Amino acid sequence: MTAPLPETSATGTATVVADAEIPVPGKTIEGRSPWRIAWTRLKRDKLALGGGIVVLLLVLVAIFAPLIVDLLGHPPNEYHEDQIDPLFGTPKGSWGGINGDFLFGVEPVNGRDVFSRVVYGARVSLLVAFLSAVVAVLIGTVLGIVAGYFGGWVDTVVSRVMDALLAFPQLLFIIALISVVPNELWGLTGSGVRMAVLIAVIGFFGWPYVGRIVRGQTLSLREREYVEAARSLGAGRTYILFRELLPNLVAPITVYATLMIPTNVLTEAALSFLGAGVKPPTSSWGQMLSKAVNTYEGDPMFMVIPGLAIFVTVLAFNLFGDGVRDALDPKGSR
Repeated sequence: MTAPLPETSATGTATVVADAEIPVPGKTIEGRSPWRIAWTRLKRDKLALGGGIVVLLLVLVAIFAPLIVDLLGHPPNEYHEDQIDPLFGTPKGSWGGINGDFLFGVEPVNGRDVFSRVVYGARVSLLVAFLSAVVAVLIGTVLGIVAGYFGGWVDTVVSRVMDALLAFPQLLFIIALISVVPNELWGLTGSGVRMAVLIAVIGFFGWPYVGRIVRGQTLSLREREYVEAARSLGAGRTYILFRELLPNLVAPITVYATLMIPTNVLTEAALSFLGAGVKPPTSSWGQMLSKAVNTYEGDPMFMVIPGLAIFVTVLAFNLFGDGVRDALDPKGSR
């Protein structure tokens, strides 16, 4: 780097030009996008990275469930009565029958492989959680941005609908709806029908949470200079909504979506526990917990393992979601 050069002022006093004002040959200033800055912050958060790795592993387990079960387990609905004590109906051996062939032991009474059922249960829980979050984000984003931008009676109607849905007993409605849903619907049958209903209802009752956040952000963004500039140049409302406002709402929407998924996992598990989830023999973590209520005294591991699966999944998503929130909005986390 070249030495600072003296510079003479009008009064004859010699001053020194700062190093930063002298361009360095061969060195260019590289700008960073907001997403790159957020990624740099996220990499510093070890807990968030750990949660993200666990989330990625869970997604891979759900996608490749058949392959994993073929390599490490047994078919999820295959009975293994030879692994069950005929007198007490509990797994032979300690820790719920855990051994080299059955990594998580076997289910009491019928001897089904717990490992395989946990793996396939991850597919059900994550599919319902992800898709219901997508439904909630799509509806909430559209209605929230419309209410915040137009205001007036549009904002009033959308806001009152949000308030009504937030006060509605979601779990009771789903339980009542499941009881009257036919076995065939929209080309689906059995558990497919129930999963579709769960996704639609959980997503429908979840959009007001997203909508309120998007509406509040839109109210502050609609008066910004770039919106006024687009409006003065003759841009239409659709262009302003989805080309000017929406890109600036991606960060808060992403944050809330990551925090919504673990809530949906718990909701699906609760509904399956109450019998309003997928139909047997389709595996579900909540359904396994429901069955374990009657057998936990003789085989506590049958309750511990699906409970740990739910706990680890929700914890990983929460840690990752908190890290994403801090990375995208560092001022809001202080």
